[in-house]
Amino acid sequence: MRITPSILNADLARLAAEIDRIPSSDMVHLDVMDGHFVPNLTFGIAVVESIRASTSLPLDAHLMIEDPDLWAPRYAEFVDSVTFHVEAARDPSAILKSVRQRGARAAFALKPGTSIEPYVDLIPQADMVLIMTVEPGFGGQSFMQDMMEKVRRTRELIGGDKNIYLQVDGGVSLDTIAIAAEAGADTFVAGSAVFKASDPDAMIAQLRNKAHSY
Repeated sequence: MRITPSILNADLARLAAEIDRIPSSDMVHLDVMDGHFVPNLTFGIAVVESIRASTSLPLDAHLMIEDPDLWAPRYAEFVDSVTFHVEAARDPSAILKSVRQRGARAAFALKPGTSIEPYVDLIPQADMVLIMTVEPGFGGQSFMQDMMEKVRRTRELIGGDKNIYLQVDGGVSLDTIAIAAEAGADTFVAGSAVFKASDPDAMIAQLRNKAHSY
């Protein structure tokens, strides 16, 4: 059970210090938003490069952007895992291959309204599948429990392959993480739950224990 805190809910003016508060995280989740694919605007490759220079923790870039065909391979130069949205991709298979060739794990994401079924053939080409449990674009939204059917179906399609992670992102907290774990998720993005806690690293341990408890 991997916990990947999202810095979207951290103090963005003190990113290096904020990341230092989560040393036990499995990956640091970087929400890259361009103001086009999603309505919000966060940060781009220059900030990601700076984060890479400031921490040895694994970095997981979630690209909520237009033209991931162009940008995903570039982000792969600075992070350990790159996730792009199939809704924005022209050639998802080529993106996965290109990201892997640069030494990063490659993943694809599905918005709540996107079915996994058209993308079944992509799963063996990927290192992770991300099922959004909120509409992408803003932190602090409520967990969409009706996405668990899609999580279960995706787990069924992945089967027992431990090298392919199944990630959920959105509204993950102590109240919801076991629900997602029971449905088959093994990797969890948590933003508000971690960075609004008095001790973010202790919250990571609590979330991980809760996920194991289902």
